Amino acid sequence: MGGIVDKEEHHFSRTDNDWLIGKLNWVIGHSIRLLAILMVVVILFCIADVFFVLKEKLIAEPFLVLEFGDIFTVFASFLAVLIAIEIFANITLYLRDDVIHIRLVIATALMAIARKVIVLDFTTISADYVFAIAAVILALGITYYLVASKART
Repeated sequence: MGGIVDKEEHHFSRTDNDWLIGKLNWVIGHSIRLLAILMVVVILFCIADVFFVLKEKLIAEPFLVLEFGDIFTVFASFLAVLIAIEIFANITLYLRDDVIHIRLVIATALMAIARKVIVLDFTTISADYVFAIAAVILALGITYYLVASKART
């Protein structure tokens, strides 16, 4: 029961003999497949955005030069693509195994918060905001460590 940690059976078993539950599971399964397709569309748009941002930054004055702020904008675009790919991996693993791979979900969250840290403009945010992000990173890091440790045992 549960279906939240690796290798456990999902509590919405596809082998259930109830007709209604079987049909509802079919709808959910196809909905997840649709989400996977839509995520690929999002990834393609994100990749197009990376090209667009890079092109815009390179054709602006000074020509073919990326300034410090421009580099962070390009990095943010790249990281958005990587996060979308991680979310796609979460969806496809769920489709394949019918469980939520908690370690991958936590790793995706860590990547998302790392993206936030990389693109932060420390001149415009408060110290409380920085401490809050640090707390989230610490909590996710500890959680990832504990989940990974439990998986090794």
